[in-house]
Order: sequence, then structure tokens, then C-alpha cells
Amino acid sequence: MQEKKAEEITVLDLTKLTSFTDYFVICSGDSEPQVKAIQNTLREKLTEHGISLHHVEGSAETGWILMDYDDFIVHIFLRQKRTFYELERLWADAGRMDVPEAITVAVRSGAF
Repeated sequence: MQEKKAEEITVLDLTKLTSFTDYFVICSGDSEPQVKAIQNTLREKLTEHGISLHHVEGSAETGWILMDYDDFIVHIFLRQKRTFYELERLWADAGRMDVPEAITVAVRSGAF
């Protein structure tokens, strides 16, 4: 995500709030091509690490891509859509993790 200059990367810890996933990873892009590039690069890098994509919804054209990896769900937004849907506000009870902390948790859990 950082490689494609994703903005405002946020990781929400949902482990104590829901059973359908453990984390939301949320980021923004400034344009449809950037959102698509973030999606493609993320998918490629995770596949290289043996992490399989379960399901995708949305598209760069709609301004919101959801990538479901079971243990975590990635939300890639156009900035305007992220502001409109305010997932961080909807999941206000979730703990927040910075990106290095989230990577450390993923490594310890065996995801990488």
C-alpha cells in the first residue's frame, strides 16, 4: 500500500468486536488509477507470501474496493468515499494499530 502511496493507512483491531474478521485495513487513494494500483499491488504481494484472496467487492470506478482475506479485510477508498462512509467512526470501539505494529502482529500470528 505504501509503495503505491496509499494515504491514511489505518488498521482497526476487531478481534474483540466481531467473529467475521480480525482486522480492517483501510486506506485512501486520490484517483481511480491509484486505487486500482493499490489493489493490484497488494494482491500481488500477498499472493507472493501465500496469502489467498477469498473475495473482492467493488471497483476503482465505484470508489471503494473491499478485499476479503478472511482474517483481515482491506478497504481501499477514493478519499471522498472514505469520508462519506466513515468506517473508523462506525467501528469506533475498535482498537487502532499503526502499520509497523500491525505487521508485527501478522508476523507473530504466522500470516507472514
